[in-house]
Amino acid sequence: MKNTENDFESVIDRHATNSLKWDLFDDEYPMWVADMDFKVAPPIQEAILKRASHPIFGYSIVPDSLFESYINWWNRRYGLKMSREDMLYATGVMPSISSMIRCLTDVDDEILIQSPVYHVFFYVIEDNNRRVLENELVFEDGKYRIDFDDLDEKLSKVKMMILCNPQNPVGKIWSKEELEKIGELCKRHDVILISDEIHCDLTDPGISYNPFMTSSDYKNSILCISPSKSFNVAGFQSSVVYTKNPELLSKIKTQLHIDNSDSCNVFAVSAVESAYNESEEWLEELKRVLYKNKQTVKEFLTNELPVIKLIECDATYLLWLDCSALNVSSKSLCEFLRQNQGVFLSAGSDFGEVGDGFLRMNIACPPKLLKEGLLKFKAGIIALNNINKLSKNI
Repeated sequence: MKNTENDFESVIDRHATNSLKWDLFDDEYPMWVADMDFKVAPPIQEAILKRASHPIFGYSIVPDSLFESYINWWNRRYGLKMSREDMLYATGVMPSISSMIRCLTDVDDEILIQSPVYHVFFYVIEDNNRRVLENELVFEDGKYRIDFDDLDEKLSKVKMMILCNPQNPVGKIWSKEELEKIGELCKRHDVILISDEIHCDLTDPGISYNPFMTSSDYKNSILCISPSKSFNVAGFQSSVVYTKNPELLSKIKTQLHIDNSDSCNVFAVSAVESAYNESEEWLEELKRVLYKNKQTVKEFLTNELPVIKLIECDATYLLWLDCSALNVSSKSLCEFLRQNQGVFLSAGSDFGEVGDGFLRMNIACPPKLLKEGLLKFKAGIIALNNINKLSKNI
């Protein structure tokens, strides 16, 4: 009998599954790396089990049906009309960005990113012997905005910009007007724009994100997308690169092949197609669960830990917490929480120096686990308060 019931309540023991989140360290409450502690959508599990029932697991090809699942999903949900001939398969968003850095820029070139931003952007630039140039987001009145004057000035110095949309870790959905302006500035300075939109589906209920390519007609732009975050299938290592620029597409295709980043996991096609073609209802329920979890955190901090401020956001299951009132570095705070309570969050400084004083919290887990983690988080903050005599702030 098929399992057709969505389950967002059960706490699943992920130990001894080679889980990066649960097996790499021994923390009791890992709330750092961006994967979810929910069972996948039943159609995905059924598709994987069906493929696993065949006893041979040789090399796989990428069929047109996989690309069609992407095309139909983005057209139906976001009005982005993609063509098969403009799409490339890649083993992941970051491997493809790494390949694009190598084939579209030169050693020692500067590449622009908008911090605080996904920490792997820093690594992938520096590991490829390029240099990071930061257009720091402006934090005012509890919200983030782009400093367009600074962006304009710094784009004049680079060949490439990597955009995060929606923004990880601050959960910001960039408006059509903001994206259009980014496109205009990239065109003015002839800068290649790579847009990582991997968190695009994970918006609050009733809210949609804006794809860069429906907001801007800039021809030298490249879209990186994957169902890995939306459907918790990152372990299948599957993504798509899309650009309407044939010259860029040709260079990227060659580099992905050189880097052996264009091959397909034997289960990836089954996972992707079942996600996009059969699991939309599951995603909508997930979004409601994540929104409730977000409200749980908001109420908890307001009532139990007002010294910690939640930055309002409309996307992702990653919350950005303003801990600056504690007057301690985010690295020190993270380490203290791990050692004192076994709760592991991401240090804000990992996302750029401008992120120091903040923590990133992953709330994609069953409500029971979230509430336990919040109590541990509170206990750790109180313990730190007792040590540092900050009781007046709590």
